[in-house]
Amino acid sequence: MSVADLVAALRESRGFRHKTDIVDVVGTLARHLPRGTRDLDQAVALGDDCAAIADGGGYLLFAIEGMVSDFVSAMPWFAGYSSVMVNVSDIYAMGGRPLAVVDALWSQGSDAAEQVLAGMAAASVAYGVPIVGGHTNTRSDAAQLAVSIVGRANALLSSFNAKPGDSLMMAVDLRGRFEEPYPFWNASVDAPSERLRADLDLLPRLAESGLCDAAKDISMAGTLGTALMLLECSQVGARIDLEQIPKPEGVALSRWVTAFPSFGYLLSVRAHQVEAVQAHFDERSLACAVIGSVDSTRQVVLHQQDDAAMLWDFDREPFIMAGKGGAR
Repeated sequence: MSVADLVAALRESRGFRHKTDIVDVVGTLARHLPRGTRDLDQAVALGDDCAAIADGGGYLLFAIEGMVSDFVSAMPWFAGYSSVMVNVSDIYAMGGRPLAVVDALWSQGSDAAEQVLAGMAAASVAYGVPIVGGHTNTRSDAAQLAVSIVGRANALLSSFNAKPGDSLMMAVDLRGRFEEPYPFWNASVDAPSERLRADLDLLPRLAESGLCDAAKDISMAGTLGTALMLLECSQVGARIDLEQIPKPEGVALSRWVTAFPSFGYLLSVRAHQVEAVQAHFDERSLACAVIGSVDSTRQVVLHQQDDAAMLWDFDREPFIMAGKGGAR
């Protein structure tokens, strides 16, 4: 597949289309708020993985994730597990540590809710994050699930801190498998909980040590969609080398860059800190590599040897940002 063909496929993918829908949502929200979204009392603008609210000497982190209904219906246990897992990832992506989650679950009867709740409980135990309440409706005509989380950070990793001259790094756990036929790379369910927790704790340690201040967890938009969100929030661009993206053996690049990995992060790192950041992930046997360079162009170009194509030009079209305001 040529790079131009990959770009065309990405722009039509479900993950990209779900993210570009955010622009209209945020624009509507801004119109109905008295002062718009920019003046909300929070440490970072809308568009990060969590809301970050200054609280004493640190930050209270608050986030929510909803599971698509077809996923909840087809794989209820793993959907329940994932609902906790992705929220935990959001907290760590901001340099924080999770405190607790609550859920909102709709199902057709108690039996239909059983596997969803069992999956949530398994993830709660694996990640050491308690489920402290929620809302349940077992008389619904459709399966729906959303989970919200709170956490705390001493120092923030933010999507708004990438700088021209940074190295764009990707860290990912390749010790997993796809949950067919979905684009979900499962490197969590069979992993020891002690390892899961220690791997995730790398993120707040990087923030607290000053080695990194810009990161985002790889979401359902995949590696390259997540890169767009990070770069757009920081009002920068990048040139990304597709051959440097860490991926499992035998998996096509076109599939891998649209996948949601259980443990996957993009970091924008000052050049003189790259070696130290790399060493932290190497210590934990996590794949980590520099996959691109951040620049001031506000364009994102993909290349594979001499083959190159522009993925996005933020000056021509937004990805998740409403103008240069906030996003969700």
